[in-house]
Amino acid sequence: MRMTPQEFRAWETKRITLLGMSGVGKTRLSSLLPRSKWYHYSGDYRIGSHYLDEAIRDNIKLQMMQVPFLRDLLRSDSIFISNNISFHNLHPLSSFLGKVGNPNLGGIGLGDFQRRQQLHHDAEVRAMLDVPGFIRKAKEIYGYDHFINDAGGSLCELDEPQVMETLAKQTLVLYIRATKEDEERLIERAKSDPKPLYYRPDFLQQALDDYRAEFGNDYVACIDPDNFTRWVFPRLFRDRIPRYEAIASKYGYSISSAEVMQLKNDGDLFDLVTDAIARGEA
Repeated sequence: MRMTPQEFRAWETKRITLLGMSGVGKTRLSSLLPRSKWYHYSGDYRIGSHYLDEAIRDNIKLQMMQVPFLRDLLRSDSIFISNNISFHNLHPLSSFLGKVGNPNLGGIGLGDFQRRQQLHHDAEVRAMLDVPGFIRKAKEIYGYDHFINDAGGSLCELDEPQVMETLAKQTLVLYIRATKEDEERLIERAKSDPKPLYYRPDFLQQALDDYRAEFGNDYVACIDPDNFTRWVFPRLFRDRIPRYEAIASKYGYSISSAEVMQLKNDGDLFDLVTDAIARGEA
């Protein structure tokens, strides 16, 4: 949604979508906004709690079936498996997504990994297309003045025009651009604690080919999943930057991760967004 600084200030029900890599400050920014005024919508939470809930629970059951004691309890319906995902604990979703590579090292075979990636892609598309409905519910049912959409770090990878058209029509799109210092910090953090990631299919295939050529792995099943995730993250990070910038240029506005760190409340956010709109008009 495009508007002037004056229009943003006068906007009685402010609706914002936050874009950017995981760890760049989206969740921190959201946490500064009082829940008495702001409805908080998390794309990742919607994916894990709704669209992939059954798949997550099935994956847990699959692992439990490898243990005879637990297998017997499952088959006799003696235990109940629940996906206890929350805004602040998305581990059930990341554990389902997993890492590609050697199963003996905790990896997932390429075919199953690609299937999970596609499920995540489809779920993320649906979760973002759900935003207009949640905006309506936030105001009409719960009486919230404002709405914040904390979009997942892989939003720029979806290549589904309807998603951004919908978000731009319903919300002001705000991209949080990592400073060079924060970019280095995020890369180092990813190397020390590699997390499951979503990749565009063409990016994933090229990355696997390049990795196998560099490290001499004949097959994907020979790849160390953690090593691959460490190796690929800087490439993924830098591949996503121009995609985010293109979205911000077409649909919204940009702020820096350093500016986010200076925020203390929603009033500060209003001032920052006003400045970002003014910069976009310059």
